Amino acid sequence: MTAVDERPVSARPVEDTERADLLRRTLRRHAAGVTVITVPGPAGFTATSFTSVSLEPALVSFYLAGTASAAPAVRAAEAFTVHVLSREQEALAQRFATSGIDRFAGTGWRTGPHGTPLLDGVAARLTARPVLLQQVGDHLLVVGEVLDADADGGSPLLHHDGAFGGFVAGAAGRAAR
Repeated sequence: MTAVDERPVSARPVEDTERADLLRRTLRRHAAGVTVITVPGPAGFTATSFTSVSLEPALVSFYLAGTASAAPAVRAAEAFTVHVLSREQEALAQRFATSGIDRFAGTGWRTGPHGTPLLDGVAARLTARPVLLQQVGDHLLVVGEVLDADADGGSPLLHHDGAFGGFVAGAAGRAAR
């Protein structure tokens, strides 16, 4: 006798080979802010996995693939800087998301007080020192304690459904400001 799974397809377990594709398709529906994270070297990459962790102490985090070209530099770094990109910086996001190129060529930047590259013209930036590096699945989780931050403002660059775009506040958003 053969057992038949009568649960709806959406409730059935997914094979490992299908999980990554399912996760990608699902997460494409989640809009995320776009950042470029830099470390001494210089090295840097585009990330949408940046988030706050704690206010006391001030902690932030991000993930990157363990196989990413910047991963060795991130593992060795004593500080990192997160650059929140403005809507006009799609080309910068694309450049730092491209493998096999000098991502800093043609990019305005200077070395900051903690040795990290500071990119010009970003909406906001913060520099942190790593307090936790943890391999999680095929990615490296980095948690850092904020050392310095500044914000110049501007409309954020977002990533959604495989493309970059902007943000337009609705009527309720404008009233709440």
